[in-house]
Amino acid sequence: MELDDRKVKILKAVIKTYLETGEPVGSRTISKYTDLSLSSATIRNEMADLEELGYIIQPHTSAGRIPTDKGYRLYVDDMMKQKAKELDDREIQVNDREKELDSMRDVLSEKVDRVEELLQNVAKVLAKDTNYATMITTPQVKGNKLKFVQLSQLEANKLLAVIVMDGNMIRNKVITVSEEISQENMLKLNILLNTSLTGLTLEQMNMSIISKMENQAGEHTQIIKEVLDAIVETISNADNLKIYTSGATNIFKYPELSDSSKASELIYALEEKQSLSGLVKEDEDQLDEDSDDNHGIQVYIGNETPVESMKDCSVVTATYELQDGMKGTIGIIGPKRMDYDKVVGTLKTIRSQLDDVFKKT
Repeated sequence: MELDDRKVKILKAVIKTYLETGEPVGSRTISKYTDLSLSSATIRNEMADLEELGYIIQPHTSAGRIPTDKGYRLYVDDMMKQKAKELDDREIQVNDREKELDSMRDVLSEKVDRVEELLQNVAKVLAKDTNYATMITTPQVKGNKLKFVQLSQLEANKLLAVIVMDGNMIRNKVITVSEEISQENMLKLNILLNTSLTGLTLEQMNMSIISKMENQAGEHTQIIKEVLDAIVETISNADNLKIYTSGATNIFKYPELSDSSKASELIYALEEKQSLSGLVKEDEDQLDEDSDDNHGIQVYIGNETPVESMKDCSVVTATYELQDGMKGTIGIIGPKRMDYDKVVGTLKTIRSQLDDVFKKT
């Protein structure tokens, strides 16, 4: 049995109707929406074939059909192929989506000094805009370069080090030092740190550079050692993946996900976040294997999702990039009957706007 054009059209009609209503779809409903001019009996026979092929199932004897993971996969793959043909400047449909995306533009156009604050706002706005659960990771900063260090006095033996890395990743570190330091010498240390370390990765801060700095520090060698230890620790900690989530309670809006056990497991995964790192790793692996046809967009349906508690969900992810190869993941989690077209379009839009914001910072 082959999946011919007529079956594909009927399958798409079933899926689109189910996405809108969340109710099993019968042959009479399909006969009203397709342009095939087929009788309900013929459509019924075709739907029986689609069920045999594994694209739809009949949850109850007297009910209509609903899509399977296999059916959703065909639908999504076809949609992604169509989107891949669109020109980049048509990815954002301004007329249709301008009002809908105003809140995103407002948030992203604000001056944000900390990347983490911006990403938390993105998660919240996406959850509100889509009515699904959302997640976003901080960019992976493996091999990230130091951009700037500023030391200032807090107390007699305490310094505040403001450490800025590429992509405007900022970390503050309070350092207890073994001696007091004058403002004049503080200025000299700041100059020494920035002339010696700016533009270097953690791996490039080798013993040769450190020894040279210690010699140049003279009587303040111990302070340089203590400050360098703090910088190394801070950059190392910045490599740890952080995941921000929002909209977990949105899942209660969808009956198929609001079962008490399913919902509690899903909410736990979103709040606890550790299992989400598996999704991020899977996303990275998929991007390495795939071509650029989908422009960094990945769609996981049901059992394709690497997170066990999300096997009844669909997850759509996008990769955003700051600069110098720093990448993070944005994800939208919802029912299998999510509005894939809107979700993919929203992710492309938010990623484009993130790119604009980071280019200006």
